[in-house]
Amino acid sequence: MSGTSLDGIDLVCVRFTLGVPWKFSIEASETIAYATDWRYQLGGLHAESDEVIRDVNNRYTAHLGNVIKEFIAKHQLEGIDAVCSHGHTVFHQPERGITFQLGNLKKLAERVQLTVVCDFRTQDVAHGGQGAPLVPIGDQLLFGNYDACLNLGGFANASLTDQGVLVAYDLCAVNTVLNFLAQKKGLEYDFGGALAQKGKRIDLLFETLESLDFYTQTPPKSLGIEWVHAVLFPILNKYDSHPVEDLLYTYSLHIGKQIGLCFGSGQQVLASGGGVKNDFLMHQIQKHTPAKICIPDLEIIDFKEALIFGLLGVLRLREENNCLASVTGAARDHSSGMIFQP
Repeated sequence: MSGTSLDGIDLVCVRFTLGVPWKFSIEASETIAYATDWRYQLGGLHAESDEVIRDVNNRYTAHLGNVIKEFIAKHQLEGIDAVCSHGHTVFHQPERGITFQLGNLKKLAERVQLTVVCDFRTQDVAHGGQGAPLVPIGDQLLFGNYDACLNLGGFANASLTDQGVLVAYDLCAVNTVLNFLAQKKGLEYDFGGALAQKGKRIDLLFETLESLDFYTQTPPKSLGIEWVHAVLFPILNKYDSHPVEDLLYTYSLHIGKQIGLCFGSGQQVLASGGGVKNDFLMHQIQKHTPAKICIPDLEIIDFKEALIFGLLGVLRLREENNCLASVTGAARDHSSGMIFQP
């Protein structure tokens, strides 16, 4: 799994046991950070030509294959049934029928010499769905003892049951924006929200963010990095004369409110993703919700998405539904993903 915050490639080796609920055990986990040149290329790839994207896709697939092979060798993993890979998202514009992730090539199976399940989003978009979020089926099957699940990565998304039906949708941009602002101070990210905590609210910026059209749209809905570049960055750039601390503080107040308002009284909400380590953001979320935000152990915080994409691959191999129409808005539930043999 590679997320839009460009932290690196998350890998887990997980053993699943069929049941109600499904059970899992994580046998190895690791994040392989991107080298500077990869972060630079991936961060700007959405603006490149088709020819450049094809070239990067081939090189990225080879890189991903090498990372997987090294992970297997390092942890002495044996008896692997399949590699289930999300790849790295370059385009996600479901309203135009577009979603594209790097690394979804047969070349990956040839590189690792294992069965590969990948390209989970394309079929859902073809069926009229958002192609995202895809983790809710895993939230339901693996973490169904919680009322809702919240992921705080490059974007925030939530899954919850509404009148007995599982629904999920993107809430707002999180680390794609917070990291962008922290990098203005020469930092990869705002550790613990320490910079944000020193800031002051920029009232007009806060009001502008609160009035964005996306928040008035009804689910299913999802966000892509193109939206961040087209909508959020131009807004933030208008306030470039303000201290970065004030920008971080204001944006954190804004998303803390947007996220917190999604959950109701008495709900137990499992939170995961890198944003959970941002103490200031977590305080803002809790301040705006009567629900209890539950923090799991570090391995679940860091690797829950990779873990669930493993389950999506297992469901695909079993020809069971791994995309839900109630979540993505597709024409029907379906089993999505390409299967490649070496």
